[in-house]
Amino acid sequence: MTKRDRLQKIRMGLDEVEEQRLSPWACLSRHAIRKKEEENILRGHRQHFSLDTDRILHSKAYSRYIDKTQVFYLIKNDHITHRVLHVQLVSKIARTIGRLLRLNEDLIEAISLGHDIGHAPFGHDGEKFLSDLCRKHGLGHFFHNLQGVRFLEKIEKKGKGWNLTLQVLDGILSHNGEVHSQALNPDKDKDFFRLEKEMEKVEEHPDTDLYPMTLEGCVVRMADTISYVGRDVEDAIRLGLITREGLPGDCRRVLGETNGTIVYTLVEDLVANSLDKPYTSFSEEVADALKKLKDFNQNFIYTSDKVKRETLKVQLMFELLFEKYLQDLEKGNKSSDIFREFLDGMSTAYGKDTPPAGIVRDFIAGMTDEYFLSQCRKHLIPQSKSLRF
Repeated sequence: MTKRDRLQKIRMGLDEVEEQRLSPWACLSRHAIRKKEEENILRGHRQHFSLDTDRILHSKAYSRYIDKTQVFYLIKNDHITHRVLHVQLVSKIARTIGRLLRLNEDLIEAISLGHDIGHAPFGHDGEKFLSDLCRKHGLGHFFHNLQGVRFLEKIEKKGKGWNLTLQVLDGILSHNGEVHSQALNPDKDKDFFRLEKEMEKVEEHPDTDLYPMTLEGCVVRMADTISYVGRDVEDAIRLGLITREGLPGDCRRVLGETNGTIVYTLVEDLVANSLDKPYTSFSEEVADALKKLKDFNQNFIYTSDKVKRETLKVQLMFELLFEKYLQDLEKGNKSSDIFREFLDGMSTAYGKDTPPAGIVRDFIAGMTDEYFLSQCRKHLIPQSKSLRF
């Protein structure tokens, strides 16, 4: 028996153990679906969803998490949550829930680490500004979950994409943690054709709510909310936006008043109400308290005047940069950064299938906050020069 045969046998053994150990509602690794079959995967030692996790970790888009803000941008504070920490927290919380419910932790980890990979700079404000520009140029609405799938499938590896499994891409597309749900039932009957149709539908109808095709995807969507709702409270208290005593009384009584207690309460309640069931669910009391806390955060944190102080300036910078890159493409300005740092080496298929405004969208969406600001300083702020006469 060759080395490759021995390693393949180990993987097949792991697949068999999954079938014995996991819940009947878990998604088994052997049921993974890829658009393109890869012989080295079928003969290799890694299970499908574990391999997807590795591919996401090694993507360029993942490395840019390090300088993308979560809620509070343009604030110098080393202890404020950045997106790279958020996705790690989602992964940890979701895998804890998945272990207790006997679900596929590899699938959960892949979705968790990739779920925010399409976020534009400056969080949800940047997402809104970019969406307005996209609609102005006939592209449809911009959403980070759509862009995450777009990055991983059509832009990474110079347009070749990572060929991730349908279950992982679907979990990323359907992870919308801002939408409040007491319970989530998997929408199982999906394929790649439907995935594309769902993306098109959301671009045209932004209120469309998609449900993950796996129970693991449902867990990640719940964990997304669990990970940020209390953490945002702690960040806001640290910045002096709110006080702990100012949290709604019902929320403090049911969920607790610290991030640690809130996370523990939500995880415990979700697991207790989802055990041995084909869906995930909070209890009614906890779901109501969670909704009140999310509403409180929306009213007193996310829309705070102190947080939004620089919003109009950032919006203007988005508009000016978008138009600058669009003009560079139309004029064929090869010295532009959109050519040198994004399109250079990109597959011909990407350029053929993506209109100029779509290329600008993809370039800006991939920027970190700091790179975006550096581009603004370079292109929008006059530079002083020393001249000799």
